[in-house]
Amino acid sequence: MTNTTFRRYTNLAAAIHLLQKRKITLLDPSTWDDRNDAFFMSEYKRRTNSSSVLALCFAESHETYHHWRVFSHGSDGVCIEFDKEGLLGLFNRDVSIRHGTMNYTLLKQAKKMADIDVEQLPFLKRWPYGDEAEYRVVHVDRNVSKPFHDVPISLSHVKRITLSPWLASALSDSVKAALKSIDGCSKIKIYRSTLIDNQDWKKLAGRAAPVLPDNP
Repeated sequence: MTNTTFRRYTNLAAAIHLLQKRKITLLDPSTWDDRNDAFFMSEYKRRTNSSSVLALCFAESHETYHHWRVFSHGSDGVCIEFDKEGLLGLFNRDVSIRHGTMNYTLLKQAKKMADIDVEQLPFLKRWPYGDEAEYRVVHVDRNVSKPFHDVPISLSHVKRITLSPWLASALSDSVKAALKSIDGCSKIKIYRSTLIDNQDWKKLAGRAAPVLPDNP
């Protein structure tokens, strides 16, 4: 795991919004693909009698194919890498936010668990999702129902941006230029991922020992 960064896998539109508005936006988890996870969040909302429960997820692991494929698949995928310590400071100052690493639990263990603290619900997930190495941020408002919650950030919190490995290399320079043209973003490090097509990795095949013909 990375000790100093959070990775947010998202899309180009969300990245532009973040860079222009200088805000991280927490959204309604009801549309999440993992229906078990979405159910736990809805149950947490119901059991705490809250009007709003919104969330945002980061990865604490290095770049993986899983993260790209599941969370940022397609040519408009983006990974934004943040200064972890800086974001934690912002989250700690927002009294409506609770945050922490996910607790990945086997189904057979869950069946044996006694009553659990309701505050654990947003941070429980099934074991097969453990490779995500997720760090979750949850906003709770007991009185006001709203579709999103913004956390203001500084561009200094953005360490680098990685563009999708499925983005055509011929287009990557234009996308980089567009992002850097946003006010204050000219010095942000922006790269295109080579995860699925890396020339240095391919060179390894050239160092494979040849198969010698059998002696007659």
